[in-house]
Amino acid sequence: MLKRSLACGLAFAFLAAPLTITPATAAKAPPNVVFILADDLDTADLHRFPNIRRLASSGTTFSHFYVTNPWCCPSRSSILRSQYIHSHGVTSNRFPTGGFRRFKPLEESTLGTWMKDAGYRTALFGKYLNEYPGHEVPRTYIPPGWDEWAVPVTNLYREYGYALNDDGIIVERGGQPEDYLTDVLAGKAASFVRRSDPFFLYLSPTAPHRPANHAPRHADAFEGARAPRTPSFNQEDLSAEPLWVQQRKPMSRRVTRNLDQMYRDRLRSTAGLDDLVGTVVSALEQAGKLDDTYIFFGSDNGFHLGQHRLRSGKTTPYEEDIRIPLIVRGPGVQAGRVDTSLGSTVDLGPTFAELAGTQVPGFVEGRSLAPLLRGQKVPWRDAVLVEFDKPDYAPGCPPTYRALRTETHAYVEYDTGERQLYDMISDPHQLTNLAATADPALLSGLSGRLAALHACSGAGCRVADTILGERSDFPPSGVQWIGPRPPNAPHVIG
Repeated sequence: MLKRSLACGLAFAFLAAPLTITPATAAKAPPNVVFILADDLDTADLHRFPNIRRLASSGTTFSHFYVTNPWCCPSRSSILRSQYIHSHGVTSNRFPTGGFRRFKPLEESTLGTWMKDAGYRTALFGKYLNEYPGHEVPRTYIPPGWDEWAVPVTNLYREYGYALNDDGIIVERGGQPEDYLTDVLAGKAASFVRRSDPFFLYLSPTAPHRPANHAPRHADAFEGARAPRTPSFNQEDLSAEPLWVQQRKPMSRRVTRNLDQMYRDRLRSTAGLDDLVGTVVSALEQAGKLDDTYIFFGSDNGFHLGQHRLRSGKTTPYEEDIRIPLIVRGPGVQAGRVDTSLGSTVDLGPTFAELAGTQVPGFVEGRSLAPLLRGQKVPWRDAVLVEFDKPDYAPGCPPTYRALRTETHAYVEYDTGERQLYDMISDPHQLTNLAATADPALLSGLSGRLAALHACSGAGCRVADTILGERSDFPPSGVQWIGPRPPNAPHVIG
């Protein structure tokens, strides 16, 4: 967990069918699915890691993939339920606004239960949700939907000296090299994928989350590496930014040295994650299953290190925190391709379900990526939503905000009344906040789109992320508001 100082309904009636799932492959047997979810991994420097690099060269990389919330538990809840945080209600890492206890009433229907009901053998190895298992359930508790389970119940981020709920048996691990959590999870994953098909593996190591402990074999790696000095690193002029950013003092040499050390630790921790990827791929190949298995590699949120004078952390609406890697390899997935479509973590559940040839519940708000993986040209969203609710226990976090990322702009509204707007084509490092000088019509359109997405639910979200905004044909025939119209939303036409 971060230290205290750093931690930080709209509905539519429309003439469209609900999200349907069709078989994704003509193979006689359903494909296997492996989902590797890193913790706090940003999109920079993945080229340094050979197994991740090979995964990308043999599959498709989504270059504009975003989280619903740049914080562990809310983001993971969105992955498990395919809902934005305003729908699932898990808004922080700690109870009562977040954490495992907040999510537990939703466990009866998650991507684990969907895949199990589709006939898949399921497993979750690694991190589940913050504050799991807490004091309300025994340490041996296993949620519905998971046939196999190996999740730390103590010392989640240390990688050593933890207790593991291993299929309902508590196993104490020590401080020896063989106890390194990432390696333990890799071994369990290799054993799991060698057994019967079809299977769904949710593999969730804690690397490179701080303290970013590494395996002894990587102790001397990346010596001398420095945190990337991007144009926004220790940004000189913050005068147009919201007050919470303006208050950041320029970083001293001591601060930047500490950031460089953290950067090296994160690289060394990610090296263990890279080994895990290699172990899983090798196990699949040796078992003759690699060509019948989809491998998804992503993260629960990004991470900033010195950009905009922000020391280290997440939870902000800046690109470093909300954009994450997503690499997909599998049957019919084009090798070496980069897909620039706007994606969101709410899309993962529907994607897994379509690959399994099964249905998803009506509350699901994401879209299946399967057509994109097959290279099909399909109608797609042109905006994604990010939401953050600042809890009382995290004074170091930004104020509560709602953010909209379109193909060309990043737009943010804070509950303080402040706004941010960046032209992501001409200003990808977000150096110039245009909110005070932009065309009012542009601001109004973006604000309306943001309001609609923040109020959407279920299938309505797959309308709100596509048809709203600066379009004269809004809404198309058969679409209308139900209930109060959100502030700044476009007026119904015709």
